[in-house]
Amino acid sequence: MTQTASTFLSLSIALLAGLLLSRLAKTVKLPAVTAYLISGVLIGPFGIGALEIPGIGISADKIEDFGLISDLALGFIAFSMGNEFRISQLKKIGKQATVIGVFQALITTVVVDIALVSLHFAMPYTLSLPTAIVLASIATATAPAATLMVVKQYKAKGPVTDVLLPVVALDDAVGLVVFAISFGIAKSMGTFGVSPLTIILEPLLEIGLSLLLGFVMGLLFTLCEKYFHSRSKRMAVSVTFVMLTVAITGLNFDIGGIHISFSSLLACMMLGTVFCNICEVSEELMDRADRWTTPVLILFFVISGAELDLSVFTAPSVVIVGMVYIIARSLGKYYGANISARMTKSDPNIVKYLGITLLPQAGVSLGMALKSMELGSDGTIVRNITLFAVLIYEIVGPYLTKIALTKAGDIKEEGRRSARIKHLT
Repeated sequence: MTQTASTFLSLSIALLAGLLLSRLAKTVKLPAVTAYLISGVLIGPFGIGALEIPGIGISADKIEDFGLISDLALGFIAFSMGNEFRISQLKKIGKQATVIGVFQALITTVVVDIALVSLHFAMPYTLSLPTAIVLASIATATAPAATLMVVKQYKAKGPVTDVLLPVVALDDAVGLVVFAISFGIAKSMGTFGVSPLTIILEPLLEIGLSLLLGFVMGLLFTLCEKYFHSRSKRMAVSVTFVMLTVAITGLNFDIGGIHISFSSLLACMMLGTVFCNICEVSEELMDRADRWTTPVLILFFVISGAELDLSVFTAPSVVIVGMVYIIARSLGKYYGANISARMTKSDPNIVKYLGITLLPQAGVSLGMALKSMELGSDGTIVRNITLFAVLIYEIVGPYLTKIALTKAGDIKEEGRRSARIKHLT
């Protein structure tokens, strides 16, 4: 079997496994995203992929080959989230979402810091102080992909959902800054040379340049779209600009000792934000892009499930620190959102349920964990604990998000319909 045939066979099996398991998940009222992740585990390196039969399952050496799909999917997820930053919507919830987004992230960092630093003094040989500080900063990040997938599947709509999506988007920007500062402090505590200027400048440049890139691409996208009139070609233009933006964010270089890089999530989110606010037909095109990307998103979650490293369960120290991290982060997210929502005099349902919907964690946190590998042995511990937490959060988080949105009244089960049933009006 050729390499191309083997790759297509693996992808088709991954897509089919996700679809079939989602039907089973529906019978027990689990979100589809949870089914996709579990199916990834089943056909991944710790399941069928361990057999290393070409084209059957996803083996460990194959996962990296599918990175293109993950990058593209995250780009479209961020692009869709840009739709939540329409000026008309921001006039209603802009201040509220900003305050909640920033404060809940910072409160989470403080809570996890206190828990892990305390654990450091109790178990100094298991958890170092630099590791505790870096892990606390990673706790800020929330997975936009899983959250958005639940919202779309159940067509959630209401006060909690209106605030949730902008807050999740803001998490990335806040998380990048908090992580960069904490990472710099951790490096300075060891034998690693670090410049205070670098600690402050690099994350600010990454955020600023990513937003600038997204803004420029959004303007070009809107200008280009005007030259096409058929729905199919305008949708093709949408796909083109998301792919182009993701490609450009892959560039990174050094200028005068300062590392310049981009965040594809922030850039694509700004691309969607600019487009939605200045293009008259943006709602139609966003809806069509969502339909086109559904298979890509399913593959993304199945591949994400295959990437989950179950071997972290074999290390008792990782399990202990991981459970403390999960409990502390969950408390930080819940009470952080609760307190900041009360500060902004939000709807009672936002106060009560928003924190639960912020638990999923994946992409951005894994990127931070990868960066932490520069800390040597401490970085390895950070990576393993982050993998442990992501495994738990990605399986449980979407289900808790669904429950919270249902109790808040944003998900109405009776409103969902099957495309196979004809409804008469």
